[in-house]
Amino acid sequence: MTESAGPPGRRPEARTSPEALALRRGGVKEGLDWLGRTPEVRASLLVRSIAALFRLIVFGVLRLHHERLGDEHIPPAGGYIVVGAVHRGWMDPFLIMNALPLEPRVWFLGSGPSAFSARWREWLLHRIGGMLPVWRGGVGIDQHVASAGAVVAAGGVFVLIPEGGVAGPPDRLAPFRFGSALIALRTNAPILPIAIAGSAELYIGRRLATRLLEATSVEGLLGPDWPAGGVLPEPGSRAELDLAHTLTERFANLLGPAVAELYPGTIDPPGQARHLRGLTWLFLARSRDRR
Repeated sequence: MTESAGPPGRRPEARTSPEALALRRGGVKEGLDWLGRTPEVRASLLVRSIAALFRLIVFGVLRLHHERLGDEHIPPAGGYIVVGAVHRGWMDPFLIMNALPLEPRVWFLGSGPSAFSARWREWLLHRIGGMLPVWRGGVGIDQHVASAGAVVAAGGVFVLIPEGGVAGPPDRLAPFRFGSALIALRTNAPILPIAIAGSAELYIGRRLATRLLEATSVEGLLGPDWPAGGVLPEPGSRAELDLAHTLTERFANLLGPAVAELYPGTIDPPGQARHLRGLTWLFLARSRDRR
């Protein structure tokens, strides 16, 4: 039994480029430049209150079921990165946060064009933290390496989602982009992989699942391809790009089987009703800039 990766009856939409959206806004900032402060590791009362309200609504009122597996693999302290897949909807970051402790804080690279479709959303995200925006085609990888490094150095948790977008089949990986591998290489932080399943379509009673895999490292994933002496290639060099592509393949080899194993448990039993399917697009609806 398979499920649609997209919303029923939704027509493809023409998309305005991120560069054009940024121009309309009068210029944008990314990452730490946008945040303007050290990423928080402790969860404030506001963050705790929002998290509690969200869980009440999503897992109480809407009765979404989240099966959390692999708690035993959570590191005892922060200062690591999470690599996750598959990414099929707006719930995925919340599933990752729900699979991990509230502290140390979890931070994401997020799409500025998608997240900042309204000014109040940008204000709120800046106030509560947890996201460092990306405007694709902007300033390159260095800004995002700096974001990841700041979160890890502060003792937080930095999340990388190599697929980059939500398009793809619900039961297997879409192609991974190698930017996440570059960030992992340059930070060289411990890596906690997480497999995600079930978020391609949301409705009342939807079954979702995550599985944390055993923590690893860049060196552990690269194995014999790890540079002799542990000296990584010069940033931006051909050798670094080649190593990033290899690491990207290792991410996929690790997460692909885990997703395939996790997904069947999220399939509805025969005759399961699917009420309020519009939840799928709650935070993915196009903004006025994309008309």
